[in-house]
Amino acid sequence: MTEPSGETAPEAPEDVAPTEDVQEDVRQGAAEPEEPGTAEESATGEEPAAAEEPTAAQEPDVAEDSDEPDADAAETSDEPDVADASHESAGAEPDEPTSEAAEAAGASEEPGADGDAGAKPSDTPELSDAQAELAAQRELRAKIEARKAEKEGPLSSGAKLSGTAADLLAAVRAVEGGAASGSAFYEAPEPAPRRPTPEATPALTVRPPVPAQASAPAPGTTAAVREVLAKGGAPETLAAQVAAALGEGAAQALLDDPWQLLAVPGLRPEQADGFARALLGAACGPDDPRRTVALTVWLLERAALQGHTALEIDTVRAGLAGHAVPDPGSAVEEAVSAGAVLVFQEEESAVEVHEEDEESPEAAEAATDEPAAPVLLGLDRYALAEESLADGLARLVRTAAADPWEGSELERAAGAHGLVLHTGGEASRAEPVALAAAARERGLRTLVAVHADGGRRALGPAGADAVTVAALLSGAAGPGRDEEGAFALDLLVVLDAPQLDVETAAMLVESLPDGCRLVLSGDPAVLGAPGAGQVFGDVVAARVCPRIASRVPDPGPLGELVSGIGAGELNQVEAPGKEIVIVPVRDAGEAVHRTVQLVADSVPRAIGVPAEQTQVVTVGHGGSAGTRALNAALKQRLNPGPGRFGGYDPGDRVAYAPVPGRTVTGTVLSADAEGLRLRCGDEELLVPKERVESALRHGWALTAHQAAGLRWPAVVVVLPGDAAGGLSRPWVYTAFGRAERHLSVVHGVDQALPRAVAEGVAPERTTRLRPLLEALLAVPEE
Repeated sequence: MTEPSGETAPEAPEDVAPTEDVQEDVRQGAAEPEEPGTAEESATGEEPAAAEEPTAAQEPDVAEDSDEPDADAAETSDEPDVADASHESAGAEPDEPTSEAAEAAGASEEPGADGDAGAKPSDTPELSDAQAELAAQRELRAKIEARKAEKEGPLSSGAKLSGTAADLLAAVRAVEGGAASGSAFYEAPEPAPRRPTPEATPALTVRPPVPAQASAPAPGTTAAVREVLAKGGAPETLAAQVAAALGEGAAQALLDDPWQLLAVPGLRPEQADGFARALLGAACGPDDPRRTVALTVWLLERAALQGHTALEIDTVRAGLAGHAVPDPGSAVEEAVSAGAVLVFQEEESAVEVHEEDEESPEAAEAATDEPAAPVLLGLDRYALAEESLADGLARLVRTAAADPWEGSELERAAGAHGLVLHTGGEASRAEPVALAAAARERGLRTLVAVHADGGRRALGPAGADAVTVAALLSGAAGPGRDEEGAFALDLLVVLDAPQLDVETAAMLVESLPDGCRLVLSGDPAVLGAPGAGQVFGDVVAARVCPRIASRVPDPGPLGELVSGIGAGELNQVEAPGKEIVIVPVRDAGEAVHRTVQLVADSVPRAIGVPAEQTQVVTVGHGGSAGTRALNAALKQRLNPGPGRFGGYDPGDRVAYAPVPGRTVTGTVLSADAEGLRLRCGDEELLVPKERVESALRHGWALTAHQAAGLRWPAVVVVLPGDAAGGLSRPWVYTAFGRAERHLSVVHGVDQALPRAVAEGVAPERTTRLRPLLEALLAVPEE
């Protein structure tokens, strides 16, 4: 394999130990300013300066909250973390560097964010199309939940608990009903003596749920919040975000409970602690119940950014201990009693004991030795989503009438079942598309949905009738709905199903009418969904419906390479047409320099793919060869300019996150008083000026999670030496699989790459969907 320029790539160096000082983020939720160093330094091959950590008063880099999580990068922070305490050895966490000596929000100066010009928040921000879309989805979800409650009554999850889980649930229900405090039902070791809270300390407050409809905060609310922020030494530019998160009473809520500042995405406990000390002085401490409740919620919200819908109770206690909470057990009790978090313990399948075996010691021992299911803590929104999704999938399974369809194995399965899984690589996408065409010929109302516009265009002529999942749910595309909000469909085929997070999947399934068939198709080897949950993997693992595995291999050298990676082997592949090129580099500076050279010169000249059709994929946003540094260097070479609007110029390639967890790629067309105008596929979008800094970043370089579900004619994957800790088999499989015609690998991780392919398993996610499905569908209805 050779470089496009014709140079012969030297053999890979000997194995070296991977360095530890890597990848800050790759997950949404980071709080780091984008300071990658100058573009000139990157373009010349010199290593860009490391990003400066935020000071106490700096605002969160909310753009990180909008990015899909790369579940594979190691965080450089020394702060104890929930994921570390649970099951994520490789880090799978947001780019949220700590301010080690800082009392967050304790200084008065405002942060210098990238491209600050013209991007100041407004007191009365207008709703963007994306915000309106999200609001419509939430309104629809509320209607669906109300209809479900009327038809079926309250959800029964958690009704059959025992031990600690039952006690915790009883606490929640007792407090909700006003009968008692949850502490009366919570069995725990005697807590350590706690410093008495002054009488003036207000009662606990629980963060309000996400509103069903997004709306701009009133000017008076924002002004009042600004005054409180100034009093606590926090940047006043956070006012609009705080007002939007906490609602009309935001100012008083902050005065009563300063830790409600954690409602703003990207802010960290250290920042909220500094703000609380400035407001309360000696009246607050590490064991303040307001702090411990807010921290418990924050830990679960942060875990959701990493894909979890719940966490084991011991993991939460460990996370609280890492944030200097003196009595984590009592803190969990406090959060449950306040109704801020919910508790679950799913039933495990018990060993069945027949009457004739009741006296058998062996049978009794087998029954009692069954390990108890772990006690989980979770947030209401994800609990409701998983339970609604499980109920909806079970409804489709039970209401679809079996019909003996002729044709392929997939067609026959879809005719006989209401829910079918289809697995395979990129080439296998033709099979569910063919199923949809055959169903239309049978007179069925059929639709194909994909993750992103790029996936729709990749289907060729068949993609003309396909829609994105987001457009379908918002009503921008697809069939109409009936009076109950159900789609007029008989068959829905969802491609790229591994990219479905639990909330999106719940809204989708709840919108399908009884008797509708659902086919979920995707590649189980790719990185998981950017949001909370692992819907496709959980349904596969539950074994509650047919699974049809495609036998269609991906063609050519690229298909051979990616297929081998999926099997755990990094094979040497013959690439006579320069389909695959390895470019060894010694350090991050050289990696940036060679990447720019490949995109701007070598690939267009040797492969014939222009720079605008070549995508760079790297492990994380931070680091000396992350997306920030690479985008700065690529802009300097491909579209130099002063960044006239918030750091952007017409012609810049961008990645836009209209809602957290979904990335749209496009090009800047122009800027005006309203905001930045983009061309994304066949659409023109407006990014309001107050959202430019938080929802937009340059897009010549993306993370693998951002790139999932999309493909380009040429892809350059950048693996600098400090990326070794962020690699896993799913990451490599996803990144390498984005290329259609040509793949260049800027290789600086030595033997860490084959090790990751052979041994690097992606961190597991803690979810509840699988046991919920098994409980609902384990025994067929009579």
